[in-house]
Amino acid sequence: MSTRSVDLDEAVTGLSVGTRRWIGLHAAYLDSPAAHAELPVTPRVKALLQLAMLRRYWEKCAPADPSLAGVTGVVEHVWQRPDFPQLLTLEVRHARQFELMYAALAPAGAVTDAPRAVLDRLAAGSYLTPGRKPPFLHLEARFYADLAGAPHGFAPYEELYEASSLPRAATLPVADLDGCQVAHTLLYLSDFGLRDPGLPEEERARALRVVERLTDHCVALGDWDVVAKLLLAQYCLGADPLRTPSGAAGLRMLCAAQASDGAIPGRSASERVPADATPVAYFRKSYKVTLAVALMTLVVTGGRTDELALTAATAKREAL
Repeated sequence: MSTRSVDLDEAVTGLSVGTRRWIGLHAAYLDSPAAHAELPVTPRVKALLQLAMLRRYWEKCAPADPSLAGVTGVVEHVWQRPDFPQLLTLEVRHARQFELMYAALAPAGAVTDAPRAVLDRLAAGSYLTPGRKPPFLHLEARFYADLAGAPHGFAPYEELYEASSLPRAATLPVADLDGCQVAHTLLYLSDFGLRDPGLPEEERARALRVVERLTDHCVALGDWDVVAKLLLAQYCLGADPLRTPSGAAGLRMLCAAQASDGAIPGRSASERVPADATPVAYFRKSYKVTLAVALMTLVVTGGRTDELALTAATAKREAL
């Protein structure tokens, strides 16, 4: 292994430790009186659902990480709040999706019948059958229904993949592709890298070429948020993003973008949070992408939590 590869390994471990530490320090804010006063309801609810998603993979990849306990405590407390299911329906456009995520991501420590009641309501309202939703939304709904253990009428994963944009993406200009949707198609197929996506080898290789082209494109744009998702998509397809040229470039970009507090301060280089931003603005602009990078690095690195790596990565960051 080259010295440059060792440097990247250490830097990515530091990237992971730093983002997790930042999330661990700020998770409780989302259910605090200050957040209730300072954040609109729908973004706060969405952020809590995203936190529950991160917690699921954090527990699987790094269960001994000391920062996990605080995150788990926040999620368990929120899922026990009797008013939280009602908050999910305030954003009408995404209400059913939010409810399904809520049921699917219920932590074991939240002893309540509310998630089951939500699933029953969704089933009665035909949300767990195909209907007229686009294929990508069928795939998303199937993924969360399966996590929740709910009966549904969605097609098998292989059929949902065939109906997605990915099988035809190789013939399209990279600028015409939706990087976020491409990445999430593969994340849902593979349970965010925890299972084989079930693609034939030829199709897997074709999809990986698409994802690598997209990664290069989004690195050139400085799109930190989408790059993090595409790096995880590379891993889901059996590649090691620390070793692919596009993956290494993306990881170096994210390491360089990381602030001293561990956050990724904005969705992209062009949207970096200004130095004079208020604490609330800094949190709102940094939260989603910091969480996405934390999730990606947890899965890709296997949950390494070596604090010494953070010190080494900080010292070497400028060299990457």
